[in-house]
Amino acid sequence: MATTHPLKGQQDQERIPVSTSGVRKVLIGRSDSLPNGGRLVVDIDEKITIGIFRLDNELYAYENTCAHSGGPICQGRILPRVVEVMDSTKQIRGQNWDESDMHIVCPWHGFEYSIKTGRHAGDGKIHLRSFPVHEAEGEIYVEV
Repeated sequence: MATTHPLKGQQDQERIPVSTSGVRKVLIGRSDSLPNGGRLVVDIDEKITIGIFRLDNELYAYENTCAHSGGPICQGRILPRVVEVMDSTKQIRGQNWDESDMHIVCPWHGFEYSIKTGRHAGDGKIHLRSFPVHEAEGEIYVEV
């Protein structure tokens, strides 16, 4: 059973497991409970916690475990990527925010990941464990 942290009182919603080669489709909640730019953090059967994000009206789902030290990554701050501004001679002249690449920052040690890709900002080999997530008939489902 999925327990949605930010939506207290909705823990008893009916969950619909569907078996397809060991994969279950879990009902998370109503689509309108996750606005653009928002997130939900849910427990699935008390075995795994998943963060679900909506950016540019697309859904992304990751295990709530930082690849660095196991911190609660999906509960960290959401910030735009920082990019360096260079002049024509390749000298750094400052920094800007890249609003098109939102990142999640682990509250334990500051490891930072792109929400759209799950990849670490500095080392593309480091990434979060992702899960298929989709919407159907006004509901959000995650496959675990």
